[in-house]
Amino acid sequence: MRLKQSFIKTLRDAPKEETARGAKFLSRAGYVHKELAGVYDYLPLGLRVLENIKKIIREELNRIGGQEILMTTLQNPELWKKTDRWDIEKMDIWFRTELAAGGELGLAPTHEEPITEMMKTYIKSYKDLPFSAYQFQTKFRNELRAKSGIMRGREFLMKDMYSFSSNQADHDEFYHQVEDAYKRIYERLGLGDCTYQTFASGGVFSKYSHEFQTIIEVGEDTIYYNADKSVVLNEEVLIPEVLEELGVKREELESARAAEVGNIFTLKDKYSAPLNLEFMDQDGQQKPVLMGCYGIGVSRVMGVIAEKFADEKGLVWPENVAPFKYYLIGIGEAGLSKAEELYQGREEEILFDDRDLRPGEKFADSELMGIPYRIVVSDKTLANGQAELTNRATHETTLISIDQI
Repeated sequence: MRLKQSFIKTLRDAPKEETARGAKFLSRAGYVHKELAGVYDYLPLGLRVLENIKKIIREELNRIGGQEILMTTLQNPELWKKTDRWDIEKMDIWFRTELAAGGELGLAPTHEEPITEMMKTYIKSYKDLPFSAYQFQTKFRNELRAKSGIMRGREFLMKDMYSFSSNQADHDEFYHQVEDAYKRIYERLGLGDCTYQTFASGGVFSKYSHEFQTIIEVGEDTIYYNADKSVVLNEEVLIPEVLEELGVKREELESARAAEVGNIFTLKDKYSAPLNLEFMDQDGQQKPVLMGCYGIGVSRVMGVIAEKFADEKGLVWPENVAPFKYYLIGIGEAGLSKAEELYQGREEEILFDDRDLRPGEKFADSELMGIPYRIVVSDKTLANGQAELTNRATHETTLISIDQI
């Protein structure tokens, strides 16, 4: 990408309502544009980050046999009435829309009901099971207070996956595969050393569910953990019987603020029973399909990464999710000519700042945008056949030969 040809301009000020550091930098650096509270547009740089996060998630889910689909956002209220989740008093995050011909449709906050109904077409026998399907989908939730930028929005991108099994053993086996896949995902996203699988309430589904929580100051949750972090709990399950079952004492635990970046649930027949998703077992009996659901907020993860690694000068993207690997600057006639030469054929790796600005302005923007490495080719360094390479995360600058570049 050439910045001279891009419509993106870095901003001196973020939207006044933004308070989280990462959210401010995402707006100022031209990754997102705020439409209104909890609603954001993703600009070219931001979209590339989202796609890189999706790529990592997709690769790990395909690795365990997940099949990608794409479902509609518009929701049939009759399905949700059968599971008692259309009631605004019981599920107060609904966005609803009226049809011109009369009646209502919902804008999906999640997809358990429609995917359960859909699978009635494709599941008939135990021979059809087990399997899993996932999607990247825009979700809508009527949050009372959207905050922290894209970390909590009213419209957001989510990866939701659903598993379908004929027996508990098959379900448990896949559940553990997802646990391992999620750990690999967060490791590849650069969050591996600050994200923990956390015991949380299973609600009506099971005794426990599991969340994946990233320790971060602006997080909305409080988690508790023992010395080696082998046991991590959400505050909601910090009760004596749970502590006893997990073999830890309250005085052994420390606390931290954290942001939820994923969750996994055992659903049992919570949705398959009321919606009549059944299969014929080997003994000829009709039985409800056992289900699980597994979510990752893709845009939320982007916001967490931005917040987690940002410093006083701007964003700091891990290499795997950064929109580009290199931020290229040419200074002087010879330096600009060599930079142009280096850019050719490497457009997917390089954000080329070819704008008619002073070097100091380009340096400031490179730090604000958070591209992992900045390469500066100047007349001075070029005289020795070299360029400057700066690591955005460590701020270390070294001289390297043009051939090394």
